[in-house]
Amino acid sequence: MTTRKMQSDDPALQELLFQAYETEIGGEQVYTSALACVKNTDLRKEWNEYLEQTKNHQEVLREVFSALGLDLNTRAPGREVVAHHGASLVKAIDIACQAGDEVLAQITAAECVVLAETKDHQNWELLATVAEKTGGELAKVLQEAVSAVQTEEAHHLYHTKGWARELWIETLGYPAVLPPPEERKHVESAIGAARAEQARDSVARSRH
Repeated sequence: MTTRKMQSDDPALQELLFQAYETEIGGEQVYTSALACVKNTDLRKEWNEYLEQTKNHQEVLREVFSALGLDLNTRAPGREVVAHHGASLVKAIDIACQAGDEVLAQITAAECVVLAETKDHQNWELLATVAEKTGGELAKVLQEAVSAVQTEEAHHLYHTKGWARELWIETLGYPAVLPPPEERKHVESAIGAARAEQARDSVARSRH
């Protein structure tokens, strides 16, 4: 099977890059809103760290755009959709915070972060795929960006997903593991997240 050598002017790649950048912009807004209603001290620390990393991911992508000669301000159709999704998540968090239930507002914030980071994580996985399957300067530029970001993106998604699960379990009145096992085991993959979740019951039992 012949490997496709993609070029920087490929419309599909450009669309992915525009969406990736818009996702990071929306991610900053989602974390800012989420931090306004977080109550758990460990989670607040985590999200503050993720917020700063998200801002850095924007800079990483700006460097990619510069290297590939792309205009940051191009309004691709899919980019508008991503911006809408991000604004909707911010609105959802604001509604939850204003409803007056601090516990459920914090859970809503965590779930919205998971939704935002699911798209974000996929963007970077796809860019990693392009970097792996193409060649030349394009592969080098993308691989450098992916190497700088991908591990942090895995933390953002899988660790916050663990937080959302454990916060729900605590609210339901069952023994919760906080911080979640995903964080304690430094999970960086879907397989690692699955293993951490499977092991959580024994951890919870040992604490109670």
